[in-house]
This record gives sequence, structure tokens and C-alpha cells, in this order.
Amino acid sequence: MQRLATIPAIVDQHAEDAAFLWSRRRREIDGPLLNEIDIGRIDQRLDADLEGLFASGEAAWAAANARFSDYPQAPELFVMACLALHWEEETKLAKVFEAAAALGETGINAISGAIARTPREKLRSFVARWIDSKEAMLKCIALAALWHHRADAGPRLGELAANGHAEVRVRALRLAGALRRRDLLPQAIERLAAGQPKERLAASLAACLLDAGRTALPVLDELLAHTDILPGEVFDIRLLASAGTSAKTWLQEGLNQLSLRRPALAATGVLGDRSIVPWLIERMREPQSAYGAGLAWRDLFDVDFNDTDLFTVDPALLGKPFADIEESPLPFADRAKAWWDEGRGPGKHKVFHSMRKQRLAAIRASFENPDLPLANWRRTQRFPAWM
Repeated sequence: MQRLATIPAIVDQHAEDAAFLWSRRRREIDGPLLNEIDIGRIDQRLDADLEGLFASGEAAWAAANARFSDYPQAPELFVMACLALHWEEETKLAKVFEAAAALGETGINAISGAIARTPREKLRSFVARWIDSKEAMLKCIALAALWHHRADAGPRLGELAANGHAEVRVRALRLAGALRRRDLLPQAIERLAAGQPKERLAASLAACLLDAGRTALPVLDELLAHTDILPGEVFDIRLLASAGTSAKTWLQEGLNQLSLRRPALAATGVLGDRSIVPWLIERMREPQSAYGAGLAWRDLFDVDFNDTDLFTVDPALLGKPFADIEESPLPFADRAKAWWDEGRGPGKHKVFHSMRKQRLAAIRASFENPDLPLANWRRTQRFPAWM
């Protein structure tokens, strides 16, 4: 690689900022606060930092390695992976893979994030070799590339869905569902009885996408008892895959169970029924329910509540009973009531679809249309930096 004249402090700043911006993007990409424009602005800044690193040659690689030595975490590994993939250098990729192996799943996720930003033509030769590798981690990375770029592995996908490593099977099932590979439905149904909850969840989503939702629903119910599965994800899939009346009945059952009340409350907005608004406002007045009620409220309306005064990141402003709540932002119940009562709010605002709402819409659309592949809801919009 050509050695270039660089300013070390600037190169270091690019490496630090790229790691931070990717970490923030990853935290918000499926969340209820930002939309595709907000994420797009993060992407523009992130791309600018990465371009600065790409142009800095070996100085950038040295800076990224130094940061990873000091902070051996996924964001720092992401930066290293972006550089290695951009330059298509085997020796640097080998070091990235070695570091990822030490981090486990978070390491694979870091490389996956870098792959998502790498053009197909730079990945094509690598992916073929990664799929053929005997290492489960490399197969997972290959599947991450196929997922991000919505590419089909053909007959090999069936082999990967039957691989001896659960991590590989999970990613293969996820891809099979997204691409509507109905020939792999038998394997998805078989893995509904897998030993690992994550694999059963992946198989459940794949089964729902492959028109076998009724078979998957009881499995989703069972998964709510597992502490290593986020209940919110199960609730989302379960509600979207159910018929209207049965979904409401099932959700009410969750609200009646103490252990499921919080995630059930947070999911009440998924069904889009605004008749629950008065009830939801009352839940906002309860410290144990306020955060979940706020999440449900955001799901009900296509409004950017970041531009209103309905939420706060300072729980103490809601009163002493709320002061120790660590989750935020939290809603002001009285302001939410006034917003709803005075003209019923939504019509006064520009339409806003959060990244979470786009995710839910993509899943819902695929559930409703058997021939529609699962859309990449993580699209962003780019604008000049001064806008």
C-alpha cells in the first residue's frame, strides 16, 4: 500500500469518530426515535470519516489497530473491518477475523456492519470462500453479506440451514425467510424444536415468512419464558403474524400476566388501535408503566415526538416517584392528554416514520403478501450536510 503524508491527530480523530458514529447508528437503527433521514445524517458523517481513513493508507490502519488495542470492542473492530474490506487485503482481514473470534458474536456483528457498507463487487470473491470455509465464524460472515445485500446462495443455503453450528443455522434460516425460500420450509419447521431459543426464534420468523405462521405461534408463546430472548421482539412477530381479533385477545392475556405486562404494554401500539389512547395516558402516570406506554404511544402515531414537549430524558421532571427510573425518554401524561384532546394532534404534524415503524411495516407487508421478499427497512436518505 502506498504511504501517504498524513496528520496523525486527524487520522486518529477519524478512527475515533467512525467507531462512535457506528455505535450510535447500531443503537438507533431499529429504534423508535430516529427515521431514515436522521440515520442518513449519521451515515453521511460516518462515510466522511471512513473516506478520510481510506485516503490515509497505512496510517489509518495503524490508528485503527491502536484504538482496538486500547478498546477491544465491536465499534473499533468495525473500523478495522471497513479498512480491510475496502482495500481487499487478505492479511488485514485475517487480523480482523482473529480479533472477531476473541469477541464472539459482537465481533461477527462488527464485521457484519462493515460488510453492509462495502460494495458487492469488493465482497464477491470473499463470500464464495467464506461459505466454503470449515470455520463457522466465516460462514456466519458470508451469510451476513448475503443478508445485507439480499443475495441468494442457491442450493448452498439449504446446506447452511442444516449446518452443525447453531449460529450458522440461525443466519441461514433468517435469510431463507427474507428471500421467501419455500423449499427450505421443512428445515425451518424442524428447527422450531431446536434446543437454543435464538434458533427457535429465527425458525419461527422464517416459518411465518414462509406461510407457516400457525405452526410457529405456539413456539413464540413458549419463547416468552426464556430470559435470553428479548420479549419485545417476540411480541412484535407474534402480533404481526396473528389475525386482528386473536392478536388483541393474545395481547390482553399478556397484559394480565405480571411477568409479561411490561413488554405487552410496550407492544400495544403495534396493532394501531387508537381507541386505547385514554388508557395509555393513564399508564403514563404509573412509574412502572410509563416507559412502555411511551413506546406504545410512538407506535400509534406517525409523528416525530422529538420535536414536541411530550417526552423528557430527565425522569425527575415527572415527579419524585419517577426520579429513579433509568429508562428514557419518558412521556408527560398531562401533555400527551392535551396534545390528543386539542385537535387530536397527529394532523398537525409532518408524517414521520421511525426506523422501528419501518421495520414493523416491512415485516407486516411480507406476512400479508406471500410473494414479497422481506424489504431492507434500513434504507437511509442522504442530504447535503448543511440541511
